[in-house]
Amino acid sequence: MFTFKKNYLIITIILFVIEVLIALYIKDNFIRPYGGDFLVVILIYCFLRTFLKFPPFNIAIATLLFAYAVEIGQYFKLVEILGLEGIRLAEIIIGTGYSNYDMLAYTLGVIVVYFIDRRNG
Repeated sequence: MFTFKKNYLIITIILFVIEVLIALYIKDNFIRPYGGDFLVVILIYCFLRTFLKFPPFNIAIATLLFAYAVEIGQYFKLVEILGLEGIRLAEIIIGTGYSNYDMLAYTLGVIVVYFIDRRNG
C-alpha cells in the first residue's frame, strides 16, 4: 500500500517550484490560469505516486476527482462559505472562481501524466 519512489519526489519538488514561480511571477491570461492548473494535477499525481502503491490509473482518477472537487468548491464559493475571503493563501489553494476551462486543464493534465507514466512504467 505504501512505497517510496525517489524519482516521483524529485518531479514533485520541481513541479512545486515551477508552480510557485508561476504564482509569483507570471501575470498573463494563459500560463498562470491554465498552465498552472494543467501542472498542478501532474504535481498531485506525482506526489501520490511518490508514496502510494496503487495502480497508476487509480491514482490518475483520484487526482482528477480531487481537482474536480476543488473546482466545484469554487463554483459554490467555498472560500466564502468557510469565511476565508481575504485570506490570500486560502484563496490561492482553494481558489475563488469556477471555470470549465480549468476542468479541461485538469483533465488534460491527468491524461498526459497518466500516459507518460504508463509508457515509462
